[in-house]
Amino acid sequence: MALTINIYYSGKNGSAFKFANEMENSGIAEKIRQEKGNLRYEYFEMMRDKETVLLIDSWENQQALDLHHSSPIMKQIMELREKYDIHMRVERFTEITELPTDEKFIRK
Repeated sequence: MALTINIYYSGKNGSAFKFANEMENSGIAEKIRQEKGNLRYEYFEMMRDKETVLLIDSWENQQALDLHHSSPIMKQIMELREKYDIHMRVERFTEITELPTDEKFIRK
């Protein structure tokens, strides 16, 4: 079952944006995108909160996410979180197969 994790990275004086920028520019984000089981790894600026960056992180299943969490790249991520004094809020979602009542609200 696919998992999507929304991670809200927050800091002060633009540190969340600097963190995300270093993740991209250093190649760490691209390495994560290449990991087995990764479906999506994208950062977004928040329109209403310029001190927060949203990461949408999707994986094929819990096993793929567990492998990512045990990989050496996690040490690099944690070091960057410390470097930029980043705090996090996390939301976790699982895939559903049908949208019985929402379908009429989706414009295709």
